[in-house]
Amino acid sequence: MPYYKYAAITGSGGNTTGVVEAQSLDAAQDSLAARGLMPTQVSETNAPGGAGAGGGLLAQLSMRMQSVKPQDLILFTKQFKTMLNAGIAVLQSLDVLEAQTENPKLKGAIVSIAADIKSGTTLSNAFSKHQNIFSELYCNMIRAGEISGTLTEVLERLIYIVDHEFKVKKDIKSAMTYPAVVVTALVIAFFVLILFVLPQFVAMFAKSGVELPLPTRICLGIYAGLTHYWHVGLILLGGIFFAVTAYFRTEGGKIFRDGLFLRVPIIGPVFKKAAMARFASIFAILQSSGITVLESMDILTGTIGNHYIARDFRNLREKLEQGRGLSGPLRSCPSFTPMMISMITIGEETGNMEEMLKEAARHYDYEVEYSVSKMSELLGPVLVAGLTGVVGFFALAIFLPLIGIMQNAMSGLK
Repeated sequence: MPYYKYAAITGSGGNTTGVVEAQSLDAAQDSLAARGLMPTQVSETNAPGGAGAGGGLLAQLSMRMQSVKPQDLILFTKQFKTMLNAGIAVLQSLDVLEAQTENPKLKGAIVSIAADIKSGTTLSNAFSKHQNIFSELYCNMIRAGEISGTLTEVLERLIYIVDHEFKVKKDIKSAMTYPAVVVTALVIAFFVLILFVLPQFVAMFAKSGVELPLPTRICLGIYAGLTHYWHVGLILLGGIFFAVTAYFRTEGGKIFRDGLFLRVPIIGPVFKKAAMARFASIFAILQSSGITVLESMDILTGTIGNHYIARDFRNLREKLEQGRGLSGPLRSCPSFTPMMISMITIGEETGNMEEMLKEAARHYDYEVEYSVSKMSELLGPVLVAGLTGVVGFFALAIFLPLIGIMQNAMSGLK
């Protein structure tokens, strides 16, 4: 979206200048007028800060590369909800938020949203043009709030969702730090031993004439491959990487990848519980917002965060369209846990679905928190055993031939 440099007269008669982002020159002038400014000069510029063409290109590239952190999104949603609760109009609220927001990427999105609303676009459609910032769930929740007239309540629920998922991801990332360090140490130890330690003994082994044990022959084979055919290995690894990456971009590849994650010991159950917690909490919010079950399935399909489970949602929707109810088709979905199915069944039979979903969400939130806290404890011994195994294997590869050489030397002395 282009930027426009402007000079304008304020409502108090003073002069002001700045840069505004808008779809067109007319949209830029309308945006300024909506702020109570009388533009005297408006012209397109390449840079948000009014720099030259090169600086403008760099500034735009820098803004595109910036990300909107969950904290920024939570703060924006809280402020937006507070102003709407106070009776401030949407456009006026967005103008205030634009002035207060420090993140350049989010600021640009707010300007664009305000301009779209002025041109007659609905709030949800304006938000949906920036799905690199506002997720599909976020935009659909805004749409639900518009339709039901409960926008402030929906924003309150969005604050909970964004904040909760940020905390879960942060906990998982924290739990994976130690395993990542151990794996990195494992890889470094492997290459150091192969490329720097083993070569010191190669000449000695060759002159000794002793029969080399299997661990030593394996290590010498790896060493020879890395030193003589490293370029072939790089090409092969590069080809495999690009082939796997291309496959994982396809729908079938995404389903296979996410299904594989769910089957990984220790880590897989955590991802499954996190998906169940997200499903229950979002489904409960959608139900309380007046969105039908079929529409909820559409939203959940795009927001569950796992393509393997999303495939089950698509199959589930087809069965729901046939009027089979919810709990029955759920039993045929392998991704759903027995407890989740039982909670939904009880909620469907008692007419208290929303409360049952909230209870299930609370349960799985606790399960995820507990599992994440135990993840490092469970993975730690496995990874340390792997590191010990690698170092031990190389120790055998080096010391077994040395023992053989020493035995030959002792036999010669006798």
